[in-house]
Amino acid sequence: MADDEKKPATIATTVTWKQGMAVDAELDGHRFGLDADAEFGGTDHGPRPKGLVLTALAGCTALDVIAIAGKMKVPFDTFSVDVEATLTTTHPKVFDRIRLNYRFTGPDLVPDKLQRAVMLSQEKYCGVSAMLRPVAQLSRAIFLNGALHCEKDDPPPIAAPT
Repeated sequence: MADDEKKPATIATTVTWKQGMAVDAELDGHRFGLDADAEFGGTDHGPRPKGLVLTALAGCTALDVIAIAGKMKVPFDTFSVDVEATLTTTHPKVFDRIRLNYRFTGPDLVPDKLQRAVMLSQEKYCGVSAMLRPVAQLSRAIFLNGALHCEKDDPPPIAAPT
């Protein structure tokens, strides 16, 4: 590999069985539990893995938007992303629709710049969105001080799950 070529980034995690359906995960020096639903023997040792995928999506796009808005010098008092998804009905049950709601509050919001920050995250930077887009239809909405500002639905995936 030439000196000017970048090595591909790697991410590694370890999951260790605890008891029943509970496991502990270690990622980047952080430890946390995961568990199955109660109907499958879970005992609420931690969140379910699919929920963590949605959390990863919300976190990825939130960090993008915070960075982009900061570079644009766009102020806000509070910012959150909530995500809701539906699953297919047959196994393997995967997300088929995912909705992201971006919520900003503050007296000096700049709607066009916040909308651009969200668009750049979703269409260029958020790797978790890019991984999910081939299997799930993503949609998003931006709320400014509690009022809906805009909505956008991505096209459905080409090979939609059944």
